[in-house]
Amino acid sequence: MSGPAPYVIGDGPTGVLVLSGSSGRVETERCDVLAGLGGVVAASYRWFGDAVDLVPLESFDEPLAMLHQRCERLVVLGSSRGAEAALLLAARHREIDVVVGLAPSDVVWASLSGLRPQRSSWTSGGEPLPFVPYDDRWEPPQRPGPPAYVGHYEHCLERYADRVPAARIAVERITGEVLLAAGEDDQVWPACDFADAIAARREAAGLATTVVRRPDAGHRVVLPGERPATGGQPMARGGTDEADAALGAQLWPHLLRVLGVSRPTPG
Repeated sequence: MSGPAPYVIGDGPTGVLVLSGSSGRVETERCDVLAGLGGVVAASYRWFGDAVDLVPLESFDEPLAMLHQRCERLVVLGSSRGAEAALLLAARHREIDVVVGLAPSDVVWASLSGLRPQRSSWTSGGEPLPFVPYDDRWEPPQRPGPPAYVGHYEHCLERYADRVPAARIAVERITGEVLLAAGEDDQVWPACDFADAIAARREAAGLATTVVRRPDAGHRVVLPGERPATGGQPMARGGTDEADAALGAQLWPHLLRVLGVSRPTPG
């Protein structure tokens, strides 16, 4: 694991690797909330360099092993592009007991490096994973405030429909439990559609998936005890602080269950 040492806090039988989205933040507050439940070791680190670009899935092996050496159970919790990573890892590592995807994707997307020709966000065994590209000709709709990109992702799924089957994450290979949360007002990408697609493919394989959704919530899920996130690339994310926190509150009992702890909602 290159770069600064990971942020690790807590003690107990459940280890949680917490992955941010494309903001790249180290999720110290989320780790503090999870570790504060008791019985949880939470770890986070900046898992990519300048952009989500040809990130080797093997680069997660070290932090996963570190947690697994300390804990009996292994959980990966990721948001947005971090949820994309979490699902890919859970399909690859049978030792992962639970994957939690907040505003997930069910396909691999192109790199966020901005380089052309486009290339994958991920590699495995040194080979790029198949991906859905972006359409450079697409323009966000004219509207006040920062741009919304949900229409771009929906457009790319249609325009590059021939690329979608190969780019689908093999969620039917995930042997652990899958817990997803998504807001129907997500303005970054259609996370609810992605969550439903994940659940449908797993159901077809005889596997259960828990999907928690809320009509007025956006891209960012705020867990009880967290403050709404700020920063990141200027863009419309949908929802409101209140709705995003309400989605986090809906998710909370399911999250406590998969973490194996029993604690009330933080005040």
